[in-house]
Amino acid sequence: MKITEIRAHALSAPLSEPLWTAQEALKDSGLILVEVETDEGLTGYGEIKGAPLKAIADWVVRLGEVIKGADSLAHEIIWNRLFNLTVPRPRAMFGGEGVFAPVARSSRPQVMAAIGGIDIALWDLKGKAARMPVYKLLGGEQRPIFTYSTGGYYPRDATITTAVEEMKSFVAKGYLAVKLKTGGFSVDEEIERVAAVREAIGRDILLMIDNNAAYGLNDCVRFSRGIEKYDITWLEEPLHWHLQPRDYVQLAAETRIPLSHGEREIHRLTVRDFIECGAIKYLQFDSTRAAGFTEGLRVAQLAEQHGVFVVPHHSPEIHGHLVVAMPEVGYCVESHGSDTRDPLRHELYVGGMRMRDGYLHLGDKPGFGLEIDWKAVERFKV
Repeated sequence: MKITEIRAHALSAPLSEPLWTAQEALKDSGLILVEVETDEGLTGYGEIKGAPLKAIADWVVRLGEVIKGADSLAHEIIWNRLFNLTVPRPRAMFGGEGVFAPVARSSRPQVMAAIGGIDIALWDLKGKAARMPVYKLLGGEQRPIFTYSTGGYYPRDATITTAVEEMKSFVAKGYLAVKLKTGGFSVDEEIERVAAVREAIGRDILLMIDNNAAYGLNDCVRFSRGIEKYDITWLEEPLHWHLQPRDYVQLAAETRIPLSHGEREIHRLTVRDFIECGAIKYLQFDSTRAAGFTEGLRVAQLAEQHGVFVVPHHSPEIHGHLVVAMPEVGYCVESHGSDTRDPLRHELYVGGMRMRDGYLHLGDKPGFGLEIDWKAVERFKV
């Protein structure tokens, strides 16, 4: 089954109002839909969550030219062929006809995202060719997958009450776990904010905390100790972007809250260092942001060998297949219980999965089971 065409659709839906994490402003919901067509009439769909949309979509098309005519089922061969374009090769620096010049350092994140979208589409094709869902290809079985809803983003007029009401709304929808964005206010204010949310949702609902890399080591120790008594499931991306596994080891020694990390890593080798340092208990590698399902499977298997739970960042329609196939460490997937926060995902896909009573339920359609609403594609296309 040969690859004949690869297309990328850059999609963007404006949010009803701008929101902030401690790190950045969010003004829209963006996604790149990847199509991989074959000579046997099957089409695989992949998705990319990354930016800038146009740059990544252009890379998808460029990389697609490299693998036209390749066997679409040989995902490992294709992955390595594309990944090796990011490193120097003999006489490749001059480029030219039939020679792909090494990828510039500044373009690596976008290229890794493009590889990821193509790879996810190949896995979708593989499932369709085998006439079974991806989770069955991996040896998994259909079972409910625990999910949580993320909120606590900061509108411009954000208050503690804003976060409390949002978290309560998720619980009212049936979620058994919620995740609160933090780090946008002072340490003392954030401790108060966490306390208010815990009081509002009760003790039976799991509460995760996402710092979005807001803290240095000392401030993070003070924050974590201030919220330990509120039964926090994990502390996510707790430290500044430049701090390394050694810093996470020190933080883990200073707090009783388990640490979570991985969504900003773009390949398995940096993830390996965080897993092997022993500091993190939950791994959040995002295959739609970088490197694809093949790499997501690799890091999940490494996590399993170290007793680290797999809790992929975002995209439950993709990552649910990975979690359900890992009975020992596949813990949960992330959702957005508000369609105003993630309008694209709520409108782009038809069927394929259902959210009910705090759990994700995957279907039994081949591949990832995604059916595309092409009217939505046209409406949101950049």
